[in-house]
Amino acid sequence: MEIQQGKRYEALGDGTSRADVLLAAASGLSRSRVAALMEQGCCTLQGAPLTKPGTKPAAGALLTLLEPPPREARPQAEDIDLEILYQDEDLAVVVKPCGMVVHPAAGNEEGTLVNALLYHLDSLSGIGGEIRPGIVHRLDKDTSGLLLVAKNDFAHGELSRQLAAREMEKHYRALVEGVMKEDAGEVALPLGRSKTDRKKMAVDPQGRDALTRWRVLARGRAATLLDVRILTGRTHQIRVHMQAIHHSVAGDPLYGTRHGVPVGRLMLHAYSLAFTHPRTGKRMAFTAPWPEDFSRGLRSAGLPGINNP
Repeated sequence: MEIQQGKRYEALGDGTSRADVLLAAASGLSRSRVAALMEQGCCTLQGAPLTKPGTKPAAGALLTLLEPPPREARPQAEDIDLEILYQDEDLAVVVKPCGMVVHPAAGNEEGTLVNALLYHLDSLSGIGGEIRPGIVHRLDKDTSGLLLVAKNDFAHGELSRQLAAREMEKHYRALVEGVMKEDAGEVALPLGRSKTDRKKMAVDPQGRDALTRWRVLARGRAATLLDVRILTGRTHQIRVHMQAIHHSVAGDPLYGTRHGVPVGRLMLHAYSLAFTHPRTGKRMAFTAPWPEDFSRGLRSAGLPGINNP
């Protein structure tokens, strides 16, 4: 049995006590748990495998027990409503709703996009592992819009290459706080994990390069609707870049201001996606109108009647 890196426990024999008793005392595990691990090949005595819990090691003999880390549970298929705009034997284009996590993680083992994909699609690539099957790129939980899914490893590899080479074109609709004076611009600031809050990203001179281009679509009383294109795919990229130029995305609980426009959700929607089909070489483009809760946010910001792509 191949043992993954986990917890290591040691105990010394006394010539009279059983190995499982000694290791249970050293580890705090139950004797039955220790016995099960021993039978799985997780124990050694003086460096040699020991599988019999009742063995009584000689005085001073070193017992070692390795407890493997818990395995991540394999996501299960769940009958969750999912809008599928397109699919073929290689890929699918889906629309993720606001509030849905892309893949299972601690605290979000069910109800994710992956759970829905496992139910609705007949196959998914395995490159992302059991927890992230088919996932080529991600959206934050509270960002809605288009996601590209790979149904086999060939498609996944080629689509990932396009993403890294900046050949995939992704546009977002973003409502940001404040009225922007310029009609267009770009933000080229490197991003890294925040040193003060590990849940957040931050501008970091030693971080990874990140490039965001934006264009004004409409201006309201205290907010601006933008078309945003990202040429890199860093975590929270649009949200951090907009905060950096003092126009945080409206409704952002992490990077927004305390007294922003009351919009009811994170006002970020992935509305356009273009890429080259990995098998046919055909250029493909998709758009997804923003949902009703995004429209309500626009009305709250004084931007009713904006054309929904």
